Order: sequence, then C-alpha cells, then structure tokens
Amino acid sequence: MTHRSLPLDAALHDYLLAIGLTEPPVMARLRSHTAGHRLAKMQIAPEQGQFMGWLTRLTGVRRYLEIGVFTGYSTLAVALAMPPEGEVVACDVSEAFTDIARQYWQEAGVADRISLHLQPAKLTLETLLAEGQAGSFDLAFIDADKPGYPDYYEACLQLVRPGGVIAIDNIFLSGRVMQPQADDPPGVHLIHAFNARLREDNRIHLCVLPVGDGLTLAIRR
Repeated sequence: MTHRSLPLDAALHDYLLAIGLTEPPVMARLRSHTAGHRLAKMQIAPEQGQFMGWLTRLTGVRRYLEIGVFTGYSTLAVALAMPPEGEVVACDVSEAFTDIARQYWQEAGVADRISLHLQPAKLTLETLLAEGQAGSFDLAFIDADKPGYPDYYEACLQLVRPGGVIAIDNIFLSGRVMQPQADDPPGVHLIHAFNARLREDNRIHLCVLPVGDGLTLAIRR
C-alpha cells in the first residue's frame, strides 16, 4: 500500500496501457501519426483520452466544447463516446494541425458532429455567449495557450450547465509550476496563480488528477 500516487516509469506505463487502454483502431492510428510530429508532446496521453471517453459516457455528454484541438485526438475520444446526436464545438487557430484532425474525424465517421472554428478561441466563446448558448454544454476541455486559461475558464463557467464539467490540461507544466523562477515564461507564473485561485473558487467542486501533465476537473455548482 502507498500514501501517494506511484510514479510511472516506462515499464509501468506500458503495463497501464496494456491493461487499461481500449482505444479504437482509428484513434491508435491518429496517435501514431502524431507521434512523428515535431510538436507531438502537445497531444494528450492515451490514458487521458481513455479517461475523457469514459467521463463522457459516465455523465451522458451531449454537447462538448474543446479549446485547443491540435491533431484532434481528444476531440475524437469524446466524439466517439457521444451518442449520434452529440455535438462538438472545437476551437483552434491552426489549419495545418486541424487538417490532420479532420482526416481522422472523417475516417471515424464523426466529422458531421464536430463544428471546427478556426479563429482565436476567445472570439468563438464570445460568439457562443452572444448567441444565448450559456449553460448548454455538458463538458468543456481547455488545452490551449496558457496565458488564455483564465479567460477560457471564465467563459466555460458560463457556457457549461450547472453540474457540467470543465477539464483543464497541463496544470503541472512538467513540475515547473510548483516554484516558478524569475526567468520562467509568463505562462508558468500565470498557471501557478490560476491553480491557487481554483482551489478557492466556490463556484465549483474541484478535483486534480496526476494524469498526463496534470488534469483539473471542475464541476460547476
């Protein structure tokens, strides 16, 4: 028995995937495709994709908001776990990255339920709120530029329904967030302060998991 989460070395991580990963072949192909990309580290871990699909099924997600798509692995994990009438609103600024995503969404047969917005996410979120879509999403996932996290979070708090979930990725920043140094990028200091504020936010029920690079889950009260 142990009082803390075990560190995952390569062998234990391989075992985790061997016993717990049930990704469809199309997701495995997308993950393999992205592994050769120069920015492959931006893709979520496969066990995180598994968790997001599981969470989608558990909570009956019908509308999903994603901020930061990259090559579409997380989008695909959720879209495949949703019912046929499910809707995904995906925000990104890169046509090159999302061209890869579109290819695999189409192959998986879920492209018709994903609405991709290629512009700064803040504009898309403002538009959704202006259109009266507050409280209409069941799940939101924030995994984009770190300086934008506070604004994305506040918008998601309005767009997600009471009882809905906001998932926030990369809240550990490879450990740098614990004690930011003076010469660290501004995003490190920002996430350090953001994490501290979330713990005191009485608008949510909070859970932080040591999955991937740290995953925060917030239920809107």
